[in-house]
Amino acid sequence: MIRLSNTLPIMCGFLLCGSVVAADDTYVSPRNVWGQPDLQGVWNFSSNVPFQRPQQFGEREFMTDDEIAAMRARLAEADAASDQAVPSADPNSPGGYNDFWVESAGITDRIRTSHLVYPADGRLPDRVAGSAVQFGGLGPDVPGQRPVRYTVGGIAKNGPEDRGLSERCIVGFNDGPPFMPSLYNNNVQIFQNRDHAVILTEMIHNARIVPLDNRPPLPEEVGQWSGDGRGYWDGDSLVVVSRNFNGLTQSFSAFGTSDEKVLTERFTRVDAVTVDYEWTLEDSATFTDRITAIVPMTKVRGQLYEYACHEGNYGMVNILRGQRMEEIRAAQGSD
Repeated sequence: MIRLSNTLPIMCGFLLCGSVVAADDTYVSPRNVWGQPDLQGVWNFSSNVPFQRPQQFGEREFMTDDEIAAMRARLAEADAASDQAVPSADPNSPGGYNDFWVESAGITDRIRTSHLVYPADGRLPDRVAGSAVQFGGLGPDVPGQRPVRYTVGGIAKNGPEDRGLSERCIVGFNDGPPFMPSLYNNNVQIFQNRDHAVILTEMIHNARIVPLDNRPPLPEEVGQWSGDGRGYWDGDSLVVVSRNFNGLTQSFSAFGTSDEKVLTERFTRVDAVTVDYEWTLEDSATFTDRITAIVPMTKVRGQLYEYACHEGNYGMVNILRGQRMEEIRAAQGSD
């Protein structure tokens, strides 16, 4: 996790730290030694903008100043109330040990009504009949079948294969791809040389090495957790097209599998401290239309330290050990 005190702008208590401003169409991205737009550095994609657009906004992509002020007041009131909240006494809900890490406030002056920009109403398109649906979460296990394709939660505790992908240290809960704002560790570092770009997400320290040299894709039968990405430059935008997902993750959110997923990501530097991260997902086996979202990323000063999930991953061991102890006690009680 990077130290938030090192962010370039001064962070507000909420995402809503300024009025809506127009993008600077005259901005020219700096170039690296190979003449490419320079995207290198650590970028933060925290946000509390909803992914899907609340229906009262219709097809409008940005909030007005009055709407920003009203939301800021509501968030301040909710924040004050949470400071006075009494922890839950529910024995089945122990709560999170890590609430103080939460960083859901974005660093931006342009306040979107949603990250989803296509379909035009900012809502997910209809799903294909019969496509898979698997919901996870921090609550009780959700009955289901292996493989578990979601990241958080699980279907049982008979073995590690019953747990979500982030609990198994395979896929982080916000690194996708596409990566999406989550509770914390919303950081990515981009490296460049002439023929490659490396996209390193903080969660599970997943590094995608993207060739930019027109090499052919992998054979279709070679599936990857993060897909097989190939990149190119479109003006000032780095475009990464990924195929060959292994089918062991969801297509998006709780829906589908990644077998037929094609993901196109665009990284465009729009000012000195902002990259617009735009992605389009096409999966005709899961959704009846494509999905496009935009997530602003803000440059931060600081280093990205390794999220070493596998080192000392006693969480998985203790989850399974706790279940075995419950089974032993239940058997002893029935004797």
